Amino acid sequence: MTTITIDELRKVVALSDLPGQNLQWILDHSEYHEYSEGGLIAKYGDPAEVMWFLLEGKISFYMNINGRQVYYYTFENSSAIGGVGGLMPYSRMKTYPGYSYANGHVKLLRLHKDYFLELEQLNPDFIQKLIGYMTERARSFATTKLQYEKVNALGNLAAGIAHELNNPAAAINSTSNELSKRLDRNYELTEKLIQCNMTTKQIQNIRALVQKKETESTNLKKRSVMQRLGNEDEIEEWLDDKNVPESGGLAETFSEFGISTEELEKLSANVEKNAFISVVQWLDNLLSSYKIIKDLGEASSRISHLVGAIKSHVHMDQSNELQPTDIHQDIENTLTLLGYKLREKSITVKKIFCESVPEIPAYVGELNQVWTNIIDNAIFALQKNGEIVIETTCNSEYMNVKIIDNGSGISPEILSRIFDPFFTTKKMGEGTGIGLDLVQRIIKRHNGNIKVDSRPGRTEFSIDLPTTIKKD
Repeated sequence: MTTITIDELRKVVALSDLPGQNLQWILDHSEYHEYSEGGLIAKYGDPAEVMWFLLEGKISFYMNINGRQVYYYTFENSSAIGGVGGLMPYSRMKTYPGYSYANGHVKLLRLHKDYFLELEQLNPDFIQKLIGYMTERARSFATTKLQYEKVNALGNLAAGIAHELNNPAAAINSTSNELSKRLDRNYELTEKLIQCNMTTKQIQNIRALVQKKETESTNLKKRSVMQRLGNEDEIEEWLDDKNVPESGGLAETFSEFGISTEELEKLSANVEKNAFISVVQWLDNLLSSYKIIKDLGEASSRISHLVGAIKSHVHMDQSNELQPTDIHQDIENTLTLLGYKLREKSITVKKIFCESVPEIPAYVGELNQVWTNIIDNAIFALQKNGEIVIETTCNSEYMNVKIIDNGSGISPEILSRIFDPFFTTKKMGEGTGIGLDLVQRIIKRHNGNIKVDSRPGRTEFSIDLPTTIKKD
């Protein structure tokens, strides 16, 4: 059996200044263990019952996160860690939250928790020292957890933005291919018009009709499905009477642009009978091409809008200084970035904004984290077809923002704890990464305040922000 000397034990930083009799007591009550590289020292879910002192090597700790092992911490014999780990006196840990592996050849002593009370009676100051190491370890774990959450939140947001960008990008690709086909078809149809001996005046009349419909299309009143189908049926029947092939597709285009049977009748009267079919096909192709170009513009505008929202949300190209900001626009940008989550649950967002909104001096990037966190929490709490209401009121001194959801509410048991550091009801990776404690700190940094009221069917976060603020 390996014998450990007091001098060897004294090399453990946490034990370096202990009296010899204390060190001898630890040797007498501990068990010695050795582990080769990669050896399993502690397993997730096993009872946490021993404190260990690291005599040689290092120990790598991997937190169990939703069944995955994520690197969190390395225990070593340093001033910050003390060469001590496992279950510490006064720790509330019941089971191991992850896996510990030997990093190199590891030698350690294991002291069972049954001896903690005797150790405290032997040297109370040493127990306080151990609590200090435990506090530092908890702080390091919390920091790692926060960083991991932020990376996951960034990944989730990036995936959502990629999804948002993919839709208009795919639309651009699809419609550009269709436009290419329409342009090729335009050559064929133009040749047919020339063969029909169309005059310049006749072509100008058709072009004038197209330009008129292009202008009027943006102002067309929205019709019900029945109205639209009825109009299409009327046009299709009229085209069938004229023996025009593929009348269904033509009727859909003409109806969409508001071309009436009266206008088609007038067009028919101004061209020769054998030319009319070529004319309506050419007209259909021209109007369809215009619609495709309009769709391309809308898709590219959607991408530009998303990029603008991202840039504004993260406050790119700006230093972390107080900047005047439009809270309404910041909230709109946040809703844009979380749009994919809102659509997944078919959530309705109702906005009741004050009219004369003042620009608030703010650390804009930080304040945008607040809107993201609270709105994301509301989305998380809602079922399908839920509702979020965002209401603002303004006066000369303060702007109040209320974010209300009609979810199941926050239980009274945890309502008082939601602003506690690192408190969450979500699994790791599901949150925004900043937590309501940081939300509260950001609001306080702006000399504002935040309150929450919750009951089944209504949870309200109310935030007051001053219209003027003194810089820290």
